[in-house]
Parts: sequence; structure tokens; C-alpha cells
Amino acid sequence: MLILGIESSCDDTAAAVLDDTVILANVLTSQDGIHTKFGGIVPELASRTHMKAIHPIVENALDKAGVQLSQIDLIAATRGPGLIGSLLVGYSYSKALSYVSNIPLIGVDHLAGHILSVFLDKAPPCFPYIALIVSGGTTSIFLAESYTSFKLLGRTRDDAAGEAFDKVAKLLDLPYPGGPQIAGNAEDGDPQYVHFPRAWLDDSSLDFSFSGLKTAVLNHVHQQRQHSELPLGDICASFQEAVVDVLSEKTIAAAKRHNIDTVVIGGGVSANRRLREVFYERCAANRLSFYAPNQRYCTDNAAMIALAGYHAFTHSGPTSLDEDVFSRSNLG
Repeated sequence: MLILGIESSCDDTAAAVLDDTVILANVLTSQDGIHTKFGGIVPELASRTHMKAIHPIVENALDKAGVQLSQIDLIAATRGPGLIGSLLVGYSYSKALSYVSNIPLIGVDHLAGHILSVFLDKAPPCFPYIALIVSGGTTSIFLAESYTSFKLLGRTRDDAAGEAFDKVAKLLDLPYPGGPQIAGNAEDGDPQYVHFPRAWLDDSSLDFSFSGLKTAVLNHVHQQRQHSELPLGDICASFQEAVVDVLSEKTIAAAKRHNIDTVVIGGGVSANRRLREVFYERCAANRLSFYAPNQRYCTDNAAMIALAGYHAFTHSGPTSLDEDVFSRSNLG
């Protein structure tokens, strides 16, 4: 089966072609250059840029895969969650393409794509596994029981981890996107420079909270600036360590609680080198198998949408063209 995947949930326009689960093409155009000067994503600009990019990026993917649209058996497109304006561009385009070409359409939950993105690599895990999905808009723990069955175990109560990275980067006068900037500056910093608070919540909770950590960094930076120059690397490393500490401990706690021996991470923040290091170390110490997708599949991409769409379509058939996009995930 040839699947055309289309992704436009935020600020990346992406298309991919898969032959069942084998990637034939995976292309993407980023809007970072547009939004950097604003210090974050401007939804209206994101939507307008998607409108310009969506058709050329799909044509590019088909061309790289060496196939014609008439050969495509299934169109898999992100329905949500994400920015409604951005989602509407990609999903409306996909519905129109499905209608005029008589190709079935499957709407895909973006988080399902991230949960399954590890299967785009050559040596994927077996079900069941615990999946931590951590990005600019999501920080959630799922129990993945199959390609189409995911149980939500915990989620952020306020800021997502990636959002906290971006906000802390902004208050440190670092450019957008903030995650790579924080990670880069943390390379030479001391993670023990200051012990920022960890929000563990109550003992039974697998939820996250990063708003208090963000406020603690803000207060520390304000006090530091009044007396001396900021030790930028040390602050970045200390902040990053606090985030990584909570993410890893709660994910491993979820694995132990549900008697699962495999842990997977996904989403844009899962590309963070320190996060991967800590997960490798702590999973090994707890005799858990650990998997992380190739970095090219951590951030938003259409290959993971096509893959998730393939399994969803095989399980339940196509999505009605009357269905619309959604801003919040329905998983769990």
C-alpha cells in the first residue's frame, strides 16, 4: 500500500510517501526563519505560509518517491492536536485531494504519530511499552498496547516541557526556537550550579507541572542580573537538568507501576542529548529497555503520520470527509 502522509499541525509543512512502512520520501519545509524575529510562532503567519507551501511540498514528496498521485492508495493527514489554522490548511487540502482523486483519507492524531515514530527505525520495540511524548505543545505519558491502542497515564497540568524551554530561552534573551539554544548553552554549563525546584506533585501522580520551574528561573535571573553578569551556561544546564530529572523519573515510575519493561520517547524535545543520556542511564539501572527515534523523526514530520495512518486505516477503515480538525488530542 502506498500512503501519502501530510502534516501541518504547527509551523512545519511536511509530506511523505510510504510503501506500507517503508519510507520512499520524507520532505519538510520549516518556518523557523519567519517566526524567529517574533520570538515565537505567530499562528496567522503559520497558516498563510502553510497555504503557500502545501501543494509544492506534496508534489516534491511524490516526485522524490517516484510515484504519481494516481498510484497512491491512502492519504493520511494530521487532524489534531495543534494550531487550528495550521491544521485546517493541511487537512482541508487532504480532504480535497481525497475527494477529487477518489483516494481514501485517514485522519491521524499527531500524538499517535509521535508514539509510533520509533517504528520508522530499523530495530523498533515490541508492544507494550511506555511512551513519553514531549514537545512544545505536549508532555504526556502513554501506555502503548498496540499500533492503535494508547492509554493516557499522565500529562502536564500547565506548560509543556518544550514550551518551558522556549519561555526560559526568551527570558535569557536567546533566539527562537529555544530548545536547541538552551541545550547548546548547557553543554559547557554546570547542572548543579543551582538546584531549581522539581514539581513531583503527589506520590501517585504521573502528571507534570513546569510553570513553577519557569517562575523559579525567572526569579533567579532577575536577582542575578541585579548583582553580576549571568552565568548563562550554568543557568541553562541547571534548568535543563530539572526538566530531564522529572521527565525521566516519572516515565520510569510509570513503567514500574504498570510492569512494563520497555520505555520509548518521542516528540521534538526527545532530540535533546542530555534527555537521551539520562534515559539511557536510568533505564539501564532499572533493567528497562530504552528506545528513541532517529533525530530526524523526533520533530514534526509526515512519515510518522503516514505510518500511524497506515495502521489506523488497517484497523478501522477511512475517515469520513465530514470530519474536521481538533485542537486537543483524543488519545487516552
